[in-house]
Amino acid sequence: QVQLVESGGGSVQPGGSLRLSCAASRSIGSFYDMHWYRQAPGKARELVATITRGGSTDYADSVKGRFTISQDNAKNTVSLQMSYLKPEDTAVYYCNGRQVTATYWGQGTQVTVSS
Repeated sequence: QVQLVESGGGSVQPGGSLRLSCAASRSIGSFYDMHWYRQAPGKARELVATITRGGSTDYADSVKGRFTISQDNAKNTVSLQMSYLKPEDTAVYYCNGRQVTATYWGQGTQVTVSS
């Protein structure tokens, strides 16, 4: 059973930064891509950022230029560096990893942006 464990959430003022990490229980090379999603209260879960096994990245328009997804194959982690945070970034952030026959989710980490 693959486990994904997120960390790094918290509370920050608008304009601040946070770095989320997702630790995988097996090599992240076993996933053909990994993602960060978020879900705000009363809203659907939305895709925020994607990184492929080869290192290609993609972002939701709402976070382009502010968020950066990266992976560390040696540590089996995927990170999301979030800068210039806005109140509308407040949500539970989830790590997701896709393999050929299965998709895995972490338990989520809360990010709150408020003055």
